[in-house]
This record gives sequence, C-alpha cells and structure tokens, in this order.
Amino acid sequence: MVTAETGLSRRQQVGLFLGPGLFVLLLLLPVPDGMSAQAMAVLAVTLLMAVFWISEAIPIPATALIPIALFPLLGVMPTAKVTVSYGNHLIFLFMGGFLIAMAIERWHLHKRIALHTVSLVGVTPNRVVLGFMIATAFLSCWISNTATAMLMVTIGMAVLQQLSGSKEQGALAQSNFGIALMLGIAYAASIGGVATLIGTPPNAILAGVVERQYGYTIGFAEWMLFAMPLSIVMLALAWFYLTRIAFRHDVTELPGGKAVIREQLAALGPMSKPEQRVLAVFLLVVAAWLFRGLLPFAALKDVTDSAVAILGALLLFMIPADLKKGQFLLDWKTAVNIPWDIMILFGGGFALAAGFAASGLTEWLGSQLSLLQSANLVVLIAAVVVMVIFLTEVTSNTATASLLLPVMAGFAMAADVPALSLMAAVALASSFAFMLPVATPPNAIVFSSRQV
Repeated sequence: MVTAETGLSRRQQVGLFLGPGLFVLLLLLPVPDGMSAQAMAVLAVTLLMAVFWISEAIPIPATALIPIALFPLLGVMPTAKVTVSYGNHLIFLFMGGFLIAMAIERWHLHKRIALHTVSLVGVTPNRVVLGFMIATAFLSCWISNTATAMLMVTIGMAVLQQLSGSKEQGALAQSNFGIALMLGIAYAASIGGVATLIGTPPNAILAGVVERQYGYTIGFAEWMLFAMPLSIVMLALAWFYLTRIAFRHDVTELPGGKAVIREQLAALGPMSKPEQRVLAVFLLVVAAWLFRGLLPFAALKDVTDSAVAILGALLLFMIPADLKKGQFLLDWKTAVNIPWDIMILFGGGFALAAGFAASGLTEWLGSQLSLLQSANLVVLIAAVVVMVIFLTEVTSNTATASLLLPVMAGFAMAADVPALSLMAAVALASSFAFMLPVATPPNAIVFSSRQV
C-alpha cells in the first residue's frame, strides 16, 4: 500500500528507517570473540543492504553502491580496492553480451528465431506451448529474460487473438491452453537464463564470488556443460506440469495457429543482410566461448570470455549494415540502452564478497556454525534452495544472489562440504521464482496480459 503523505509503500517506509537503525545498532554492540571490528562493520553493512534490497527503500542499484561509501569509512578496505570490484572482468562479459543482444533485437533476429522455432515444433496445443517454451528458453540464454518475455508474449497474444475469432476458438483461447501458454513463456524465460553464464545475473555473480574467494575461474563452456542439461530437464518438467497436470485440456487441434506464425514470418520478409551479419557475429562469439580453451595458441591463454564478448560487440560497431547510409550493425544510440543498473548490481555483489574476504567475516561465520558439520549435504542444499526460492519471490534475484553467495562460503566451511555445491544451489534457486506475479519481470509481463 502506498501512503498519500509520502508516496512510499509501507514496506519502503519501514525499510528506510529499519535499515539504518539496525546498521547503527550493530556497530554499537560489543564485537564478539574471534571477530574483528572490520568483520563486524561488514556484517552491519550487509544487514543494511539486505533491508534496503528487500524493502526497496531506495533503488536497488543505489543500494549496490553502499560499499563504496561505507567500507572505506569503516576501515574495511580503501576506496581503490572497493571500486576494483565494480570493474570486475565478468561485468564486461555481461556488457558484451548485452551489446550483442541489443544488435539482435535491433534487427529483429530474435523474433525470426522465435517464430521459426515455434513453427517447427508443431501446431497441436501442447506442442505450441512446447514450441513457445523452447523458443523462449533459447533466446533467454543470450538476451535478457525481460526482453525475451515481452517478445514471446506479443507473439503468443497474436495466436490467442486469432483463436478468439469464433465462439469455439475463443473458448479455447480463454481455456487452460491460454493459461499454460502464458505461464510457459514466463517460466521458460527464467529457466533458459540459467543455461549460460550471461543468461541471468546470478550466474555471473556466482562466477565472480568463486573467483574472488577461491581463485577459480568458471568458464563459459564449463558453466554450460553443468547448467544446460539442468535447464533442459527443468524446461521439460515445467512443460509437462503445465500441460498434463495443472492445465489439462481435451483439445487436439489448434485452428489457425500455424497461419498466425506464417503471417508473422511473412511480415518479416526474407532475412536481411544486417540480420545475416549479426547472426554471423553471434555464432562466432558463441563458438569462441565454447571452444577457445581447445585452441593450442599460447597467446590465447590470457583471453577470457569477457574479452571475447567485448570483441564481438566491437565488431558490431565496425561492420556496416548499410554503408551508403553510414549505418552499422550497432550504434551508440542503441547501445546506450543496455541495463547499466544490472552491472552496478554486479559490482555491489562483488564488493560485498570482497569485504567478507578482507575482513575475515567468512572465516568467522565458518567457525560459528560448527553445528553444521554433521549436516547431510543433500539436506543442506535442499534447505538452502527452499530458503532462496521464497526469498527471491519478494526481492530481486540479483540482490538475493549478491547477498547470500558470500555467506554460503562460510556455511560451506562450517559444514565441511564443497562450497561450489551450496553456492551453485543459491545461484540457480534465485532464478526459479515462479509463485508470485511480481517475483520476476517475465511473471509480471505475463500477468499483465490478463490471460492468467
């Protein structure tokens, strides 16, 4: 509820006062045995950021800037060391990915891919849902979940509107098929995002925290090898649940469904030269991400996935779309629209992890959680997943990952379990917010369609 006096919701008002209050209270309390004053300060900053992120008392990206102001002030780290986190190479991996995605969207290549995928899978109702989910998940691997959901909902609504032409078809559009189609798009956007390192921010935050804490670099191909099978299984389970359990129907044919897809493909016309060139750059970048480690050249040992992404983005600025018009595949007017707030959020998460490491808070948490040493790994992961899923229903998945991943390092130390197991569970679970319309942008987009 938004109050007339302030224009802020009750949650925001509470967070605006509760966060600073708890921050000051924690700083005034005696420092526990074995904990440094710097670790206590990091804990206070973490609590402040947690309250602000959950309540959204101030903008979420603004909260991510808090370590720059408070870590030097509290003696945790000098400013120069804090700000290094905001220039982490993984942030440039996402920047390159965002720029490539912008070019794909600019020339409508994503729409062509989506329409062809849906057309190939089939036209029975359940196959149409599957086709939309496959197309959504694939696009979500490379472009933002929000942009993917907006595109696919637009196409899905066109199919449903075509069905509303007659009384019988209109009933089908408003039936379980319409609900399954829309929810399938929302869920597939989140599920597809986990498959690649650039698919959703929590994946890159995990990679950054692991690199910071343990000096281990998670490569693009390595992450895909781990996450792609999981994403495929989750997609299949979601499709089965939506079409065979939650929203079953007896309809065997979808009148006019394929005609809508063909009409939209025809409206796109033949593949343009700019589309072909963007596709070529995209495929080149993906191939480099996947196979760079197999090349025998010693000079490539320092070339990271981030460098590949930026190189691909630079090519888009250099390759002409129409030389006579001085038009290139990507220009700055388009590029400036990438989500800069997400990259600030990355920096905040990495800075928080750096504070945990520099202050010794990770080790202190590990020493205090000795009861976890007897915990079963499967039970521990299950408990963490449940906690994260419920938390990410009410707060940003990026903020959730930024907040919890450094803490999981201490938990893993206490329980004497592989840290990557717990941390990967947090990153993946933070992307599976399916219960509330406001939990993720794709959920909200689908809910706004009024088909659910």
